[in-house]
Amino acid sequence: MKNISFDLFPGECLAIIGESGSGKTTAVNMIARLVDVTSGSIFLDGEDITNRKGKPLREVYRTMQMVFQTPADSFDPRRTLGDGIGESLRNAGLSRKETREKVEALLKDCGLPPEYAGRYPHQVSGGQCQRAAIARALAIAPRLLICDEITSALDVTVQKEILELLNTLRTRQGRGLSILFISHNISLVQQFCDRVLVMYRGEIVEEGTPDEVIRNPKNDYTKRLIDSVLS
Repeated sequence: MKNISFDLFPGECLAIIGESGSGKTTAVNMIARLVDVTSGSIFLDGEDITNRKGKPLREVYRTMQMVFQTPADSFDPRRTLGDGIGESLRNAGLSRKETREKVEALLKDCGLPPEYAGRYPHQVSGGQCQRAAIARALAIAPRLLICDEITSALDVTVQKEILELLNTLRTRQGRGLSILFISHNISLVQQFCDRVLVMYRGEIVEEGTPDEVIRNPKNDYTKRLIDSVLS
């Protein structure tokens, strides 16, 4: 990483794009504190979270959650989806009844019927499992959702459904959800995101709206990246 600096505003969807090895996943893993930061600082809601560990870091995860490329990675294969979604709710002190009701409401919000709470990860499709993973991430009402290539393993129709779901959740009154969206799919980024960062060899080389970056790129690397995808 070299001099990475950017802001993400409340309710905004910010995309990070770049070829494999560009540093985009490393950047979000640092933000999510999955890897240590050797220099620089990360601020969340005005607070420096760069060196938080233990309980202070767990408090950060009440505000920030991550959804991964492979949705099954979010769940223990030996436990039902409902158990996985409800884990953070139980840890927050909700009763069994309250947890069950909240899990069912989250599944409904994410387009799944309540009975899916009793299913195991291997009993649902990739798209259904990704919806459940999003429900799990939203269980404690985070303000920041990091999505790392969450549509890349899904077919085109399901990709569109997942983006429509995220957009509904983001714009729902009172949620105030910001999304950091990591993707190599230029078309999805253009449809879904408010701003785009382009990364190359650990640096941000271009930034702007999707129209500015994708339709009228200024940086030579961005031009090559867009041409390679759209040609």
